[in-house]
Amino acid sequence: MFPEADEAPRAAGDADGATGTDAPLAERMRPRTLAEFVGQQQLVGEGRVLRRIIEGRGALPSLVFWGAPGTGKTTLARLLARHIDADFVALSAVFSGVKDVREAIAQAREARKTARRTVLFIDEIHRFNKAQQDALLPAVEDGTITLVGATTENPSFEVIGALLSRSRVLMLQPLAEADIETLLRRALTDDERGLANLHPRLDDELIKRLARAAAGDARVALSALEAAVESTAPDSKGVRHVSEETIAEAMGRARYAYDKGGEEHYNLASALIKSLRNSDVNAALYWLARLIEGGADPLFIARRLCILASEDVGLADPQAIVVANSAAQITDLIGLPEALYPLTQATIYLARAPKSNSVKRAYFAAAADAQETAREPVPMHLRNAVTPLMKRSGYGVGYRYVHGDRAAREEMKCLPEKLQGKEYFKENDEVGTMKDE
Repeated sequence: MFPEADEAPRAAGDADGATGTDAPLAERMRPRTLAEFVGQQQLVGEGRVLRRIIEGRGALPSLVFWGAPGTGKTTLARLLARHIDADFVALSAVFSGVKDVREAIAQAREARKTARRTVLFIDEIHRFNKAQQDALLPAVEDGTITLVGATTENPSFEVIGALLSRSRVLMLQPLAEADIETLLRRALTDDERGLANLHPRLDDELIKRLARAAAGDARVALSALEAAVESTAPDSKGVRHVSEETIAEAMGRARYAYDKGGEEHYNLASALIKSLRNSDVNAALYWLARLIEGGADPLFIARRLCILASEDVGLADPQAIVVANSAAQITDLIGLPEALYPLTQATIYLARAPKSNSVKRAYFAAAADAQETAREPVPMHLRNAVTPLMKRSGYGVGYRYVHGDRAAREEMKCLPEKLQGKEYFKENDEVGTMKDE
């Protein structure tokens, strides 16, 4: 795609052209033109937003690329800068501060005097604090720079509103397995930047398995391929026959789209809870495994199971909260890896249990009235007369002790006068059936 991009001039300050042969394969194989770019058709396909910009049907606005690692955020930023013939200045929010931002903006102002545009790329922009993000605002607003930020975190929470309102957020999807296969085969056959000069041999099925294991991350796939090829000894003819075992070693532990402190942590937890609520045992087990294998705190999982046992199972199976609590206590006692057994047992039990949200509905119905009638006095007969003055004032008068006065249960009212007759939990509710929340 984009054959016309092959002729686009390289942006001043673009580091792409300086990639050395000792750079990692993923860096060496970074697309140099949009014609080489793979994936993200929802952004660069025919009629899509970046395609329109590239073809000159729109100015390049400030952008925030939001997506998982290895999906092309940095590459797209560089290619866009190159295509509009702009200077490309890259900063990493991990290593840069306000001083670096100000220096980059000053450099952009100087370039502007000679009619040069500047794309300021900030990788991991979510790591900039508010003051650092604020420092970008004037230059973005007056057009000194075109900001392109890259983030793996939800920009709604991590990027200040003032920057978001001046930028367009574009979401990048994990690359499809076919896209990663394309990149792997390209690296295997490229003798300038790739691995062809090492004469690697991988069968088609192994390439497909590597693409699948990379879970949408091109950088992971290329890094694993490079490690596997370089660690394979050549035969007498110089050919390196890469084995499945070598690929597995290069991949290391299976990767999970998971960050303990990030949005995906809560996405996975939400998927677990909603699968349990829907009584889908298999889905619940899958999301549980994603959390555990991704490194989630097992006690976090246990706490979520305890909440669901009361919120979504509740009185339909009162034993559910006992099972969840036991799993939490055992998890606290033994920790992982053995704690995966009680957590799995509790997950299966809760998924199979009948469901009722009557506990939740009862509380929040009562809470709504509590908020509306927060000034309603406690009936005098329900108050304790702990001092003589309180006793003379009528505290406790009319209270009936139900253990000695069975009729008190029906005859003595315990709600405030304005709420007499209210029912938050109906005794005739059918326990175990699904109710609208």
